[in-house]
Amino acid sequence: MTDSRCILFIGGGIETIPGVQLAKSMGLHVVVSDADQNSPCVSLADDSLIASTYDIDGSVGVAREYNDQVRPINGVICLATDVPLTVASVAESLNLPGIPVEAAKTVTDKLAMKDYLVSCGVLMPWYAPIKSADELLKVISERGYSLVIKPTDSRGARGVLLLNPDIDLDWAFSVAQSFSPSNQVMVEEFLAGPQISTESLIIDGVIYTIGFSDRNYEFLARYSPHIIENGGDLPSFLSTENQISISEVVGLAAKSLKIQNGVIKGDMVLSNGKPYAIEVALRLSGGYFCSHEIPLNTGVDFLGTAIRIALGDSIEINDLVPKRQQAVCQRYMFPEPGLVGSVYVPEWINEDPKIALYELRVKPGDIVAKAIHHPSRAGVVIATGVNREDAQRRAERAIIETKISTTPE
Repeated sequence: MTDSRCILFIGGGIETIPGVQLAKSMGLHVVVSDADQNSPCVSLADDSLIASTYDIDGSVGVAREYNDQVRPINGVICLATDVPLTVASVAESLNLPGIPVEAAKTVTDKLAMKDYLVSCGVLMPWYAPIKSADELLKVISERGYSLVIKPTDSRGARGVLLLNPDIDLDWAFSVAQSFSPSNQVMVEEFLAGPQISTESLIIDGVIYTIGFSDRNYEFLARYSPHIIENGGDLPSFLSTENQISISEVVGLAAKSLKIQNGVIKGDMVLSNGKPYAIEVALRLSGGYFCSHEIPLNTGVDFLGTAIRIALGDSIEINDLVPKRQQAVCQRYMFPEPGLVGSVYVPEWINEDPKIALYELRVKPGDIVAKAIHHPSRAGVVIATGVNREDAQRRAERAIIETKISTTPE
């Protein structure tokens, strides 16, 4: 396939690689914008621009210059990078398809997002801003310890803590605040129940929730009070009725944000039979959810469709109908903290066709930090299977048999 059009990816990190590769396979001219010109995607792209993904004015400036002086940009997108406002601003500046800038602004701040969505009828856990450890203590005295403290404007579980009676509240508030560029902190109720990651396409105002994964939090006690997710499983164990109710909440969020064409990802929880939105984001997810897990599970080219939406193409709705429900399991590697001395990868991992992705992110000489947020993960495995248990066994075996030896610093 050949296509002379140009697409700009905001951000060139490792998890954006599948998007760049897919866009190039579609015949598109690919440009990557990133402050780091050594980022993984720069060498894969046809051209690169220098701008921080969080520098909106800078990103708009380099995109306009490239568009005016080199070649027209036909679409802009981000993958595994939490910069929907940068993407929306570039799209608006170049008159390209995209989500409304106002919607992107709303979801960039978790408090603003929650305030707006709750006013539109979206069900969310109780939440409130806090400005000090003393305020946090007051909230706990009124509501108990089933609370999460987090920065209002960070990502990747940075600074997110599950409170408990043994926690130092001054420390907890300080940690959450340290990960907030604006120094803003909030608390929200921790609702018991299965948590779900969703990923949806929005086409002409209609939402299609194709990605639906059960989030794995088996290490809550191990890494407490830090909340570390250890992958997920597809298809979901939830009933069709529950899945529909969760999808309806995501749909209401998308409609409330006035998204006509684009993507929306949801962090959802089903508690006491009711679906709640913890957060939503107007971007493609990280963790290879949209690039690997959804197509493996459903047979739907989710990422390719998102690229075509960004270009303003017409989408054949029949292509979005899941063709299967193959079992998929994703798990992460968490070696002991310290200096990496050696790494052993069993040969069978590279030979097993049901290991759909195996990515090791450390090598001898690297330092493995204590797992306190999602960037602490040292590697990832995605496996398929004849059923959920089979996929889990294969992924977990790959994790267990990968030997990353470390010595304390």
